[in-house]
Amino acid sequence: MKHKNIILFTALSFVAGFVFSPCSGINLTSQTFHLKSFLQTSHKQGFMIGHHDDTVYGIGWNGDEDRSDIKSVCGDYPAILSFDLGRIELGHKQNLDNVAFDRIRSEAVKQYLRGGIVTLSWHLNNPSTGKDAWDVSDTAVVKKILPGGVLHQEFLKRLDYVAAFINSIKTPKGVKVPVLFRPWHENSGGWFWWGIKCCTPQEYKALWRMTVKHLADKGVNNALYVYSPGADKDAFLRTYPGDGYVDIAAFDQYQDGISHEQYVKSMHTMLQFLTTFGKEHHKPIALSETGYVTLPDSLWWTQTLLPILKDYPVTWVLFWRNARLDHFFAPYPGQKSAADFVRFYEDKGTLFCKDIKISY
Repeated sequence: MKHKNIILFTALSFVAGFVFSPCSGINLTSQTFHLKSFLQTSHKQGFMIGHHDDTVYGIGWNGDEDRSDIKSVCGDYPAILSFDLGRIELGHKQNLDNVAFDRIRSEAVKQYLRGGIVTLSWHLNNPSTGKDAWDVSDTAVVKKILPGGVLHQEFLKRLDYVAAFINSIKTPKGVKVPVLFRPWHENSGGWFWWGIKCCTPQEYKALWRMTVKHLADKGVNNALYVYSPGADKDAFLRTYPGDGYVDIAAFDQYQDGISHEQYVKSMHTMLQFLTTFGKEHHKPIALSETGYVTLPDSLWWTQTLLPILKDYPVTWVLFWRNARLDHFFAPYPGQKSAADFVRFYEDKGTLFCKDIKISY
């Protein structure tokens, strides 16, 4: 039996009107401002658990309603659901992982109504070559889509698709669902066309600021912006877009391809850095992607991850998707780490959907 203090964070003082956000330069919806306030203090109770594509497919199933591998293991949904917008910029009906955008919208509303949080990433196609997000063959692509570039106007049309989708995530009563938008992630690496191989730090910052401003111009007032390069504190500072354009400071780091000792060291180094950075810049901090593919360590949850995170003011930690048996990051029933995940769930420091129940 899990015994935790449920975070009942109400928004009674914000139920009417809007609140101006210096980040986006737009009046945030009261629900979005409420979420922003919640994120400033939620770490005092523990860190929220997130999972990418959690409710749309898992190991051995696809498209089922109200299903989740995490829920099947521990009896609760993650506090944060993550989805990707890749291919929406092309006007497609499904994203790069063949999930319908209508389904993503529906799942976002469900998560909001159950008191949880939604975050959106964006693995968009290379606007210069037409290939996927991992195509880095054109090293001038970012320059081309910035103001004055040959692809600037065309790229703004792609941003319009993102704006329209975020604006369309509404409850049956017409309330816009607040989201955490995490574009241009892992830019400190060289595997995406917006990464270090394809743009300078100045160009990256210009890209980020252009994105925030354009979405605001298109009426997006229900998004908070998450900046999340890889686990490199120097790169984090080189491309940081500025306090006026970022709501949450985060980073991505996986154990895959490195030793346990390297993972632990890297995590502590970045979390120590982000803890100081967050205090100085008044930003919540998060581990926006992590995991250990196929979870070969049956005690990874309580013996590796939990000891790392427990002493830092981490707002949330998010695990990547359960795509198939050779590519999953959360346990499913019968998986070797499932029992340890239940112990992880029962720890007072981990927060799932029932633990937060945000009253927007």
